Amino acid sequence: MLNKFEPAKGRALPHSKVILEVRRKMKDKRVGVFKKALEELVESLDATVRLAQWDGTESVPDPLKDSASSLMARLGTADRLAAGVFKGTIADVARVTALTDAMRRLEVAYVSYRKNSGGAAGNGDKATRELSTTLDEVKAQSLSPD
Repeated sequence: MLNKFEPAKGRALPHSKVILEVRRKMKDKRVGVFKKALEELVESLDATVRLAQWDGTESVPDPLKDSASSLMARLGTADRLAAGVFKGTIADVARVTALTDAMRRLEVAYVSYRKNSGGAAGNGDKATRELSTTLDEVKAQSLSPD
């Protein structure tokens, strides 16, 4: 008698194809948490840069203010996620490593922005440009569609 859990000679059981297909489509949901945290951090930093460049003739839109005001909470979330150890498939670990590296780059860029944005005239513009450049690089490298 053929054991239903063993494939017949030269044939795979139909349910094994289904299991393989499910495994292939299944993606670790935790990767999405890291990506969402990075997206939200980028959004808040973008809002911060836009506010720094705001000319003041018009009132600042509420969504822009709200996003910029969430920056500290989002930096904290990114910092906690980046400090943790992620275990999963090789591909998921690589993806999470890239996302956390991007979070760290943005945090370093923001700290540099804060240090250099005050003080001598022109430093604020340079600091804003540097933060904006880092944001653009992270968007291109880490937030491109999978």
